[in-house]
Formats: sequence, C-alpha cells, structure tokens
Amino acid sequence: MSEQPDHYFTARPASPAERRRQVVHLAGRDVEVDVAGGVFSPGGVDKGTRVLLAEVPDPPDGGHLLDLGCGWGPLAITMASRAPHATVWAVDVNERALDLLRGTADRLGLTNLRAVTADQVPDDVRFAAIWSNPPIRVGKSVLHDLLRTWLPRLDDAGAAWLVVAKNLGSDSLARWISAELDVPVTRAASAKGFRVLRVDR
Repeated sequence: MSEQPDHYFTARPASPAERRRQVVHLAGRDVEVDVAGGVFSPGGVDKGTRVLLAEVPDPPDGGHLLDLGCGWGPLAITMASRAPHATVWAVDVNERALDLLRGTADRLGLTNLRAVTADQVPDDVRFAAIWSNPPIRVGKSVLHDLLRTWLPRLDDAGAAWLVVAKNLGSDSLARWISAELDVPVTRAASAKGFRVLRVDR
C-alpha cells in the first residue's frame, strides 16, 4: 500500500520540518517569521495572499477577526498588527503551521493573536472580519463544508475577504457561496490570475 501524500492541509505533516526564519514584508514593515516544510508556501508570502493583502481594507480595530486556513500566518500577522485591540483567531488543521505561527507571534509581541484548531474557537464567537486564502486543493466537498461552517459566523456588519485563483474556480465558488448561503458576493478585485471575493452578511 502506498503512502498518502503529505499535504499542507495534513494535521501532522510527515515531511521533515526544516524550521527556519525568514524576513517578509507585512503590515508595512519587515518582520522575521518562522516557516518550515509541510506547510503552505514555506518560501514566503505566496502570490494569492499578496494580492489579497494589496486589496483588502484594514480590519476593524476591535471584536474578533478570523484568518481561515492561516498556514504560517501572513494574514493573521497583518490583522493582529493593524488591529491591536481586536482578537485575531488564526485557524488551521496543520499543527506544524500553528506551532510556527505561535512562535512568530510571541517573538513579535502579538498578544492578540491566537493560533488554534477549529474546535478551540468558542461557538459563540462572531467575527467582524474574515480573511482567507482558502485551501482550494482540499476538494469541493471539504471546502464547501469549511465555508458553510465559518462564513455564517460573521457578525451583522462583518465581511469576509477571500482570494481564489481564477483557474481554480473563483467565479463558480462565488456563485456557490451566494446561492448556498443566500448572501451577497462581490468580485472586489482581479489581479495576477486571482480574484478577491467579498462576502457580506
């Protein structure tokens, strides 16, 4: 029987961690972050995330914010830096990614950032904003379950901002979200082969 491939959306990656520090530009400054093998985009900030960060407005400086599928944390780090009075929940299934992000947050003094698995977010928490470069490659069924779970947890004035590659179904995903959840979905921007989708309550 062949081994299952080791994906970044695996809870416990089997590949060598090869943990290292890397300087990246986030929230208007250069910061040193922890990265490793077995997590999404270990070489730095990926193109889709850069597109999202260039287009998304500053997060609300209060309440609860969510980075869904946080990886090593570029979105969560940006949210926590720009909204120091908010609580930022960085959620991922990948325990290695969460461990990396906890180390980076400690070093940067981001005491408002919580890197956790989904079951560690209290059920009554509602989000003023959700930012996500969602894990499209988990497959439609898992992705749809993820979005059904988290998008309805926006508060009444909240908005979610998602970045999805056009060739990986950004337009069909926008239509599905709108129809399935009965919410407005706007194509907020297009750049470098990606769409930025805004989902409102």
